[in-house]
Amino acid sequence: MGVGAVKLRLHRPLPGRAKTATLCRAGRRWWVTISCDQVPAEAPAPNGRAVGVDLGVASVVTTSEGEHVANPRHTTAAAERLAAAQRDLAAKKRGSRRRRRAVERVAAHHRRVANCRRDHAHQLSRRLVDAYDVIVHEDLRITNMVRSASGTVDAPGTNVSQKSGLNRSIHDAGWAQLLSFMTYKAEEAGRTVIAVEPRNTSLTCAACGHVAKANRCSQAVFRCTVCDHQAHVDENAAVNILRAGLARRALREVQKKAA
Repeated sequence: MGVGAVKLRLHRPLPGRAKTATLCRAGRRWWVTISCDQVPAEAPAPNGRAVGVDLGVASVVTTSEGEHVANPRHTTAAAERLAAAQRDLAAKKRGSRRRRRAVERVAAHHRRVANCRRDHAHQLSRRLVDAYDVIVHEDLRITNMVRSASGTVDAPGTNVSQKSGLNRSIHDAGWAQLLSFMTYKAEEAGRTVIAVEPRNTSLTCAACGHVAKANRCSQAVFRCTVCDHQAHVDENAAVNILRAGLARRALREVQKKAA
């Protein structure tokens, strides 16, 4: 059986010389992913700027410069449409053609949410990498953070409903995807990404260094019990994150010189 030619319409020019093409399918949609080499490098010029980023649920990213990037909450936005599609699926007879189509509609809703989340992560990570030479974030163990709250039969969990809601919010925010995209984009652009210990970043005063649970008045308000420094909780944490990252980088440079 011979292989015929397939016409291809590019939505943008290829950046280099095409080497491989991978044909992919999701539901009834098809697309081709083309890998290229000899791609001209377009690294942004160094600007000397550094930023600390605090990941959250209300704001997916808060920077040490005071910028808050709202969480789009893609799953919440699509919840009604997805629920309707799932109810329609439940009413269909197993093995029927209508049920297969209903399954495809549910899968399409999930793909749309995933695509929106991925697109937001790509755009946000690109903006951070283009704007800063050094990006510092917390070294979060996201897999451990979103473990099931139900526990076991012998040791049942507590506040299961609240923890399950938080887990869904963390998944919807897409922290892991954002950090992954930011890391590889930074490597390609010659930028530096530093991960620091997250312990007490939201409880430490960015002005005097005092650490206490009482410093955090609420989910949004930080007020130091010693120096009375006041700030948004996430902004205060982002400043601490940046400071820890810069200290870690300075220590590495000293160690390299000593070696």
